[in-house]
Amino acid sequence: MNNERTVWPVGVAFLIACLLFAVIVAAVKVYTPVPAIDADRAAVRAKTLAEIRAAETQALNHPGWIDENRGLVRLPIDVAMQITEREWQNPAAARSNLMARAEKATAPAPPAPAKPNPFE
Repeated sequence: MNNERTVWPVGVAFLIACLLFAVIVAAVKVYTPVPAIDADRAAVRAKTLAEIRAAETQALNHPGWIDENRGLVRLPIDVAMQITEREWQNPAAARSNLMARAEKATAPAPPAPAKPNPFE
């Protein structure tokens, strides 16, 4: 009989302690934000992607040089289509012009000058 009296308060105390522990764990989870794994890496990747997309938009919508020595120019698509439409009014002249430009664009670079022999 004496044993039954001591078990009841210990059980209630244990239940209150478990409940208190659960409340403390929940409070720590709510009030202590944990950054996502690799959050800084994700931010860097998002910034890099935005820079790439801005560069692509710039390249698509604004003219620029690809190779100034060879005369290769990057044009917006609508401008290039207008020029092509205008040039191909005369197909024979446009074809010869296209072939001359292709040869100029694909011409090999001149060979590097030979190094002088140090014994001469």
